[in-house]
Amino acid sequence: MNIILTENVEGLGKIGDQLMVKPGYARNYLVPQGLAVVANLRNLKELEHNKRQLAHKMQKQVQDAELLKAQIEKINFVFTLRAGEDGKLFGSVTSLDLATKLADQGIEIDRKKIVLDDHIKTLGEHAVSIKLTAGIVATINVVVNAAA
Repeated sequence: MNIILTENVEGLGKIGDQLMVKPGYARNYLVPQGLAVVANLRNLKELEHNKRQLAHKMQKQVQDAELLKAQIEKINFVFTLRAGEDGKLFGSVTSLDLATKLADQGIEIDRKKIVLDDHIKTLGEHAVSIKLTAGIVATINVVVNAAA
């Protein structure tokens, strides 16, 4: 089925892209969620008319994501947890902990956007990525210290 994206869809495309997807995916997910419209003659003409608006919307998303990235990277992510003599934690730092730390600073990020391959279970510094909209990725430095 031929569709036109009205929002950025990760792994699929950006606003204004005309794509061919499976009919069930389009009918059951993309169109009902408002992420796409069917690429018929009327919608194609409307797309041409709205190209400038879509480009402006994309530019605004990139600017907002860059501002959010700057805010996130200013925050110090320091955790003090109990650890054994070999440097392993009695617990771990999870994406939920990082999302809570961000929420305390007034930044609401879905914890699913925090890219953490596995929970942090050792002392030291760890680099963690946060996927923001418009393909912008913020990289934070998480420091885990041992509790006295």
